[in-house]
Amino acid sequence: MGHPRGLLTLSMTEFWERFSYYGMRAILIYYMYYAVEKGGLGFDQPTALSIMSIYGSLVYLSATIGGFISDRLLGSRRTVFWGGVLIMLGHIVLSLPIGATGLFGSIVLIVLGTGLLKPNVSEMVGSLYPGDDLRRDSGFSIFVMGINFGSLIAPIFVPWMADKVNFHAGFSLAAIGMFVGLIFYVIDGRKYINPADNTAPDPLKPEDVRPLVIRVVVAIAAVGVILLAMAGFNALTIANVISLITLIAIGLPIWYFVLMIRSKKVTKTERSRVIAYIPLFLAAMIFWAIEEQGSVVLALFAAQQTKLDFGFFKILPGNFQTLNPLFILLYGPLFAWLWMKLGKRQPTSPKKFYLGLIFAGASYLWMVIPVMLFGSSTKVSPLWLVMSWAIVEIGEMLISPVGLSVTTKLAPKAYSSQMMSMWFLADASAQAVNAQIVRFYTPNHEVAYFAIVGLVSVGFAVVLAFFTPRIEKLMQGVN
Repeated sequence: MGHPRGLLTLSMTEFWERFSYYGMRAILIYYMYYAVEKGGLGFDQPTALSIMSIYGSLVYLSATIGGFISDRLLGSRRTVFWGGVLIMLGHIVLSLPIGATGLFGSIVLIVLGTGLLKPNVSEMVGSLYPGDDLRRDSGFSIFVMGINFGSLIAPIFVPWMADKVNFHAGFSLAAIGMFVGLIFYVIDGRKYINPADNTAPDPLKPEDVRPLVIRVVVAIAAVGVILLAMAGFNALTIANVISLITLIAIGLPIWYFVLMIRSKKVTKTERSRVIAYIPLFLAAMIFWAIEEQGSVVLALFAAQQTKLDFGFFKILPGNFQTLNPLFILLYGPLFAWLWMKLGKRQPTSPKKFYLGLIFAGASYLWMVIPVMLFGSSTKVSPLWLVMSWAIVEIGEMLISPVGLSVTTKLAPKAYSSQMMSMWFLADASAQAVNAQIVRFYTPNHEVAYFAIVGLVSVGFAVVLAFFTPRIEKLMQGVN
């Protein structure tokens, strides 16, 4: 299709990483709240919902670590490899029958591994194209479409394995998937990845090592003191730890924006582009807050309020997680063709963003209808969920690949990988907020929950549309 061969290499690496991650997520919420006698951990549902959301937040929050290590130490290629190794080990731990210890141990490994891998794979896709190459948005659309094949098949095979054997057997498939991805990356990556990705673009100087070590030690010590203080006041609970992570997830992108705007390494033009990126970041936060609830709130709706048994065949609740990548694959070729066809006449990135928010909000407003019509105690047709995903994924095609692309175009040179980390911080902040609000999703508040979240998305879209001309001016020629 006229794109660099390296696009396939990186797409296949993400294919297997997404297979492992979304295969795990398709059954994790059920593993946490199912009773112990059913093979679960027996957590109460509000706690399981919050852990699920904060887990996703931590995965994307760790992208800042991967961006820094790539920019200053290892370069993108080696950072991605070691990230894949950690992810594989995390799924291996989760596949072992060691209860909550295995869950939290796997969270640490997968969080760190994804932080190293995910932002740098996307950054390497951007490096395949010159800055003014009109194929870039189309390339990212193909990249997102390609990796979603992994997300598509994982919620079919992993829940099936969990249903036929047990949860741990399902998690083992995720570990195998990441192992296959690593093999492909090592062999194929030698030929087709941009050679510039083998080295750090802004390597750490000897005089920078000591201040960096001091900052890391101070940060670790500060977290340790906070946790000890919480333990001293008998406040070291899962809920309070989640609240602490929420504050960090919201505060970190604020700190990053201030750092880049004030940095002497950032030119005047680059600074203007970073400022233009802020409203797009907020829009992405709202979008991901809705989209990521597909494996949390909508997963519960699928298990508890959706008709699954049709006699001649049965749907597993985890199978609904295949709808996200399914619609991306259906829409992907259309949007890739559309942006190539329109060329310079295509809508600017801010316009695509506010259109995407309207679709995201509409997907939740749609879910108000079945609850109002049938109540919370009646199981409804699975087509209600299918339509909700069909609507929100139009929004994702307008925001996700476009957001990846515009992030690489607006990034200051000295913060190329770290700016890509900012894109994933939007998801981290969104899921951290979700960890607090999903507790309000109860049978008595479903209508209000879906309506309020949907209206917030549509309302921000209107505000973003109003400020779009100003944002486009600040983007300094990037569109």
